[in-house]
Amino acid sequence: MGRIRVAVQGATGYTALELMKILLRHPGVDLVAATSRSETGLLSSVHPSLYGRTSISMSNPTLEELGEQADACFCCLPHVASMEAVPGLLSAGLRVVDLSADYRLRDPGVYEEWYKHVHTDPTRLGSTVYGLPELYRDQIPQQDLIANPGCYTSTSILALAPLTTSKLIETESIIIDAKSGVSGAGRTPKVGTLYSECNESISAYGVGNHRHTPEIEQVLTDVSGTNVRVLFTPHLTPMDRGILATIYAIPTETKSEGELRSLYREYYANEPFVRVVDHLPRTKDVAFTNYCDITVRVVRGRVLILAAIDNLIKGAAGVAVQNFNLMYGFDETTALIV
Repeated sequence: MGRIRVAVQGATGYTALELMKILLRHPGVDLVAATSRSETGLLSSVHPSLYGRTSISMSNPTLEELGEQADACFCCLPHVASMEAVPGLLSAGLRVVDLSADYRLRDPGVYEEWYKHVHTDPTRLGSTVYGLPELYRDQIPQQDLIANPGCYTSTSILALAPLTTSKLIETESIIIDAKSGVSGAGRTPKVGTLYSECNESISAYGVGNHRHTPEIEQVLTDVSGTNVRVLFTPHLTPMDRGILATIYAIPTETKSEGELRSLYREYYANEPFVRVVDHLPRTKDVAFTNYCDITVRVVRGRVLILAAIDNLIKGAAGVAVQNFNLMYGFDETTALIV
């Protein structure tokens, strides 16, 4: 297989940086373009950690020009901006992994409800494959557009899928308590993520209306064949990166912790990036990796599932490269084992 020419659109953010670090060590990739509407000059002037690794300059090509330069594009634009770009990228002949939320939801009405914007490319919503390889691997290789999952959603879905599909928990009373590092809020300055605001503090946000809620419910309902509803509450924690989710569910059958962990190990037996562990997962153990660590506990008649990922890798850039590898026939773990 020849080397794939790859562009990264919206290359100034934290996720784009992690993505380009991975792509620069990928043996089958030539990183040929990094776009930005606001920055110019060498890519390493925006991301000094890339100094000496690439001589690419930031650019703002048209979609047609990008199609001439590259074979594939990782779209790291924010929601709404992404749906404006993706149709043109596809028309220009590029295969696209979209890291925004614009193509994750299947119903344009649900998108409008949660994102407060009318979807301008609604016909693709019902057919775009959700890029969580552990659940949709067989559908990914033949696609030209993949909707990369969110970070909270990847953690929650991977943690819950074995139990919802086996009908071992009640699916309409699930509580997800999740904590994320500050990088999950992006690189654009905001008052709430200033050092003096979030250091030595932990706070909930998006209570009852966080946009990852319908995404979690949609995917778990799809894979389990049962209506799934979750009460999802995210929290901002004073660390750079990582997500830890503690999930509470009511069992429908009595199972021991050992039996439940065996169920998880069987469910994820062939998954290179899901580790079912006996210990309690920590964000430190998965930092800078594409792993999701999961364990299960039974406490006072409830099932507790705990899961940890790096929000910028398994929650964004790493799974995006998993999808890319599947699309182009590379081994799924290429450039992701560190």
